[in-house]
Order: sequence, then structure tokens, then C-alpha cells
Amino acid sequence: MSAIYIHEEIDILGPRRADYMTHMTSGWDAAARGERGMRCFGVWATVGSTGRWPTVVNLWELDGWEGLAANFAHELSHDTLQDPTLARWWSAAAELRSGGRDRILLPADYSPDIETLCADLPPAVCHLHEVVTLRRGTAREYLALLADEWLEPALGAGLGLTGAYRTAMVSDSEVIVLWSVPDWPRWAEIEQLLDHGPAIDRWRERTAGLVTSDQRTLVCAAPLSPLRTGRQP
Repeated sequence: MSAIYIHEEIDILGPRRADYMTHMTSGWDAAARGERGMRCFGVWATVGSTGRWPTVVNLWELDGWEGLAANFAHELSHDTLQDPTLARWWSAAAELRSGGRDRILLPADYSPDIETLCADLPPAVCHLHEVVTLRRGTAREYLALLADEWLEPALGAGLGLTGAYRTAMVSDSEVIVLWSVPDWPRWAEIEQLLDHGPAIDRWRERTAGLVTSDQRTLVCAAPLSPLRTGRQP
């Protein structure tokens, strides 16, 4: 069964980002795996100089639409519209965050799941988090082009593919791509290549008729995130 993902962008209250990331990778996941079929794929802190701050990005992996529906049924079948098992957990989380934005993501067929990544974890000092806005109905086309024409140059530049997804419920008009970056000197080299160069110029020309805007931010994995430890928290 193909995986499906819940992508969360969380606004943190004050200087509590580290506390929130610890909260996300401790008590939550043990209960979630058993009752809701959710696997922690990643928890990242956004590098504030590159995007909105203070924020945390969470990514959860489930077993397809059926798994997501079962997850919603478990959570929303109570009068409170909240999972009672996690009531205390949510109450504690509310002291650390003010809100956020969620997306449902569908992976490209070449996008690795968290078990695959943990089995052969690439070195990563940070990740590039790309949000690409596209013409209506072209997300599948963009992801196919990425595999055929951009993936090889990106890997050759030192990036590693962590995930490539299209956002559900938005007219097939948004893609999110996550790339691993092995070290900070390589990140500097990559940014210079992404600013201007033959490979990126060809890629932008090739997708000019599809992309309406794109933004990448830097995110760093939490200490207990599977993409740091190679295992579920």
C-alpha cells in the first residue's frame, strides 16, 4: 500500500522550540503508532534566517488513504473531536505552540518511505524544504520531470532525495520536495549552484510553463528525529 503523509508547519511560542521538538519525539509517537497507525518521518526546526520563525515542521507517515481515514475516525469519533488517549499530550503541546498549517501529501513513486531511509541513512546537517506552486493540474507532470531531468544533476551536486510529494486537495497545484545536505560547506556550494549555473538554468527553463512560484527554506532535524537516529522515537 502506498504511503500518505501529514505535513505540519507549527508556530512555536517564544523560546520553546527545543521543548516542542522533544515533546513531538517522545510521548506522542509511542501511542500514535499503536492506535493511529502513524509513523514519525521527521521533525525539523526551521532555520529562521531562511523562513518564518520560530517554527517546526513535522511529517507523519500513514498507510494510504485508508490509513488516514482510520486515523481520522479514531480521533474524531468522540464528542470532544479529540483522541482521549492524547488529551494530556495535546494539553502540554498547547503550552508550546500557537497554531500552524497542515497538508496531506501524496508521494511520487520514487519517493522513499521512512523505513527505507532509516535502513541507509545519508549524512545530513540540514535539509532543503522546497514548496513549489504550479499551474492547476500539473503537479504530477512536475514530479515526473523532476525524476527524469533534475534528480540526477541534484544528486551530482551533493543533495540527497528525502522525499517528493504533491499536496492533496489543492487542484494538483503544489509540490513539496525535501533534500538532504551533508555538511555546511556543501550547502554553500549548492546554494551557489542553485542561484545560477547550466544545470539549474536548464531545469528552470524546462519547468517555466509549470511553476508559478517556489521557495526553499533550511530545516534541521531534531535530535530524536528518525532522520538523525535511523529509528523511530
